[in-house]
Amino acid sequence: MTRAGVPSAEVSGAGLPGAGLPGAGLPGADVPDRRGRTGLDRVGLDLTGNPRVRVRDVRLLTSNWYVTRVTQLDYQRADGTWTEQERETYDRGNGACVLLYDRSARTVLLTRQFRYPAYVNGHPDGNLIETPAGLLDDDEPLAAIRREAEEETGYAIGEVEHVFDVYMSPGSVTEMLHFYAAPFDADVRASVGGGLEDEGEEIEVLIVDIDDALARIGVDIIDAKTIMLLQWAALTGPFAR
Repeated sequence: MTRAGVPSAEVSGAGLPGAGLPGAGLPGADVPDRRGRTGLDRVGLDLTGNPRVRVRDVRLLTSNWYVTRVTQLDYQRADGTWTEQERETYDRGNGACVLLYDRSARTVLLTRQFRYPAYVNGHPDGNLIETPAGLLDDDEPLAAIRREAEEETGYAIGEVEHVFDVYMSPGSVTEMLHFYAAPFDADVRASVGGGLEDEGEEIEVLIVDIDDALARIGVDIIDAKTIMLLQWAALTGPFAR
């Protein structure tokens, strides 16, 4: 039997280390997963902010590095009737990104790196041009983006401006992304950057004229967060006219 197209064997945790063995718990639920987490099958059960939503059950599908769940909920429609719904969510944590810019030179600092999900979904080579970004990893957003910016680019960034916070794919992905902007000095580089080799990163740093970057949106700049920050910079940010 399947639920929402998911084989029941997957729902029960089959394929996870120890899952299905006598006396073995489900990693991420009642025994630690590879990141030491438990209780991931209870996330959402305590939600009370929306009186038209009642979460009835949360089922953990996978807990490897990120987490997928199926949630059963009751939803009250505008006419007062209640419906039973099922939602599958993908939880990779929250993240932050930053647009580094040089106002006087009218340039922005971008990166290029291989992204397998884009490659497997039709991108010619998987190498995407992006702003520096990364997951929070339990840090505050501002601390996380300073860390990520220097790891990826090698540049220590100046005063950071908060731009906005956005749910990037709210139909299934729980992530909120925190957007920032900060000046940088191309002549002052704190380290070589390039990302973390032990995480498989190999990041190329690009310094691009802002007008050139805007013209390349939809051509070879096709990453959503990067497009949003470039357009912000041109409309109301450091390059607004």
